[in-house]
Amino acid sequence: MAVRAVRGAVQLERDEAGHMDEQVSELLTAILERNELTTEDLISIWFTATPDLHSDFPAAAARKLGIVDVPLICAQELDIEGAMPRVVRVLAHIESDLPRSEIAHVYLGAAGALRKDIAQ
Repeated sequence: MAVRAVRGAVQLERDEAGHMDEQVSELLTAILERNELTTEDLISIWFTATPDLHSDFPAAAARKLGIVDVPLICAQELDIEGAMPRVVRVLAHIESDLPRSEIAHVYLGAAGALRKDIAQ
């Protein structure tokens, strides 16, 4: 079993805790499903949020999904002029037999424009 990394992102429509929870949950669920993962396959997850998001921690959505024994951390993205607003990004470290080339990186909605090279 190899250690792999999975990327993902979602752009929120608004900075509200309930909306963040819903969107981050959808992102995490898609990452798990598209890579045929369970929570047992997760090693750790890094979340970042753009500086315009401050209603809640993105990691709170993971805990509500039942990801309770996996190390999680949240950080703030750099405040770059012209960057896409209201974005939560995910970097999940996983155990998987999938080759690196078959990992499904998940960019939902408008966030697909962030990494057209790897978004699936």
